[in-house]
Amino acid sequence: MVELLIEAQNLTRYYGTRAAIQDVSLTLGRGEILGFLGLNGAGKSTTLRILSGALAPSTGRIAIAGIDLLNAPQEAKRKLGFLPEHPPLYPELTVAEYLRFCARIHGIPGKQVRSAVSLAQEKTHLTEMSRRLIRNLSKGFQQRVGLAQAILHEPEVLLLDEPSVGLDPAQIQGIRDLIRTLGTQHSVIFSSHLLAEVQSLSTRVIIIHEGRLVLSQELAALDAQRACSVHRIGLRRPPALRILEALEGVTHVSAQNDGIFRIEHQDQPEFPELLLREAVRRDWVPFTLSPERANLEEIFLSLTRGSDAIAPLPGAHS
Repeated sequence: MVELLIEAQNLTRYYGTRAAIQDVSLTLGRGEILGFLGLNGAGKSTTLRILSGALAPSTGRIAIAGIDLLNAPQEAKRKLGFLPEHPPLYPELTVAEYLRFCARIHGIPGKQVRSAVSLAQEKTHLTEMSRRLIRNLSKGFQQRVGLAQAILHEPEVLLLDEPSVGLDPAQIQGIRDLIRTLGTQHSVIFSSHLLAEVQSLSTRVIIIHEGRLVLSQELAALDAQRACSVHRIGLRRPPALRILEALEGVTHVSAQNDGIFRIEHQDQPEFPELLLREAVRRDWVPFTLSPERANLEEIFLSLTRGSDAIAPLPGAHS
């Protein structure tokens, strides 16, 4: 059985009369890299700030390695490393000075500060930048400094909020490689609105939309499941889209080229046979039928169609 390092139950956070997140529950197991995916404004940063203890939930509970974050925050936060979307850097300090300062904040004993800073710089490939002023570093290296402060105290869990935001392609690849490496030593939750990033790094993905979780699943299982619930059918005498959409079990239909239709449907093993039988009965002349193994982009778009507005407080008027 996988050991759970984060257990969050029914988290809700209101800003005035509006809810940034509603009834969010999630877990993180030891050894997992969890990709937290959502549109801008969907509630990713709010959720991560709550999980880090930087923001209190309006309702809900959080346990970090079995320790209640709200009742024993200092003990629980020792298990966490947090990289906000905008790292709290001091540009007038050198990398080593800043990390020594952070080591004291993390409560690392004085005799262990030097070795902790050295190890964090080594892991984030900052050793040669140790004496450089932070203000003179590129955005990519500043992100690495932020990551270094998050792992200084060797936490069991890393929370990374949009770690590659604002970076150029080469810097993004460097940060992704670093996250993969850190994922072998820590359990990681990282947020992103980049589908390729989540797909390439994660062992499991959660999708948040309008402040609510709409998906939480391992990528491998998600891929297998979607292969059964999306089919492409070719019809030589196709009917109107509305007729296909009215078929039992169909949730969405889109027309492709050359008489091909992409049909999303409820996960029913017998659906392909029923679809083919109906096409023959109605003389649509089917010439091909195949399952589609959907990529994460298609899954994401199917779950987040429509507005990404923040949900209002129940009973409130906008």
